[in-house]
Amino acid sequence: MALEGVAPPVAVVTGANRGIGYEVVRQLAERGHRVVLGARDLDQGRTAAARIDPSGERVTAVQLDVADEASVLAMADRVTRELGRADVLVNNAAILYDTWAQARSADLGEVQRALDTNLFGAWRVTQALLPLLRRSPHPRVVMVSSEGGSLASMTGGTPAYSVSKAALNALTRLLAGELRRDGVLVNAICPGWVATDMGGPAGRPVSEGAAGITWAATLPDNGPTGGFFRDGKPVPW
Repeated sequence: MALEGVAPPVAVVTGANRGIGYEVVRQLAERGHRVVLGARDLDQGRTAAARIDPSGERVTAVQLDVADEASVLAMADRVTRELGRADVLVNNAAILYDTWAQARSADLGEVQRALDTNLFGAWRVTQALLPLLRRSPHPRVVMVSSEGGSLASMTGGTPAYSVSKAALNALTRLLAGELRRDGVLVNAICPGWVATDMGGPAGRPVSEGAAGITWAATLPDNGPTGGFFRDGKPVPW
């Protein structure tokens, strides 16, 4: 819980009205964060926020389509005006787990759509919130990635998803190197195979997958940066 008279840290979570993003919001709110729950559909976002925090004191829903620059800038402007800070960014929004596709015959339009959300979406949101993050005493950026984006384990299949997550991992490394001097810890997290709409019912509990993301969002100042982790342990790039 936040100390009396001390403003709680603010976390922004994208794609958070369901699944892993929703659970990350719940876990961060439970740890005392003021959480901005980003959702493409504002009504769904408000419903999700109310389930976690009926009083509306800890969780606020905002309309956020990470593939739409105007939507991203409007979110950042609102966070700046109403909260005046952002300490944690969790880039969770992702689309298109294309199990039906092969790289040799992929629909490049689908690949482009995946990149626009899974890579450029995270890039847009990070750039938009970076002025606030730089002012935070303990800034953290978490890229929700996947072992599907690990070059070490790629053998074929899910081309749009895998290429977009590999590119997200590269962005993680670049930002971590550039922002190290500002104290911004930037890490990529694989939540594992989780029982969500994208992962299907056979995965592990959402709370377990989200826990690794919450870990990265709440690292101490001497924690790692520029890493790729699952459950707090390194994953091969």
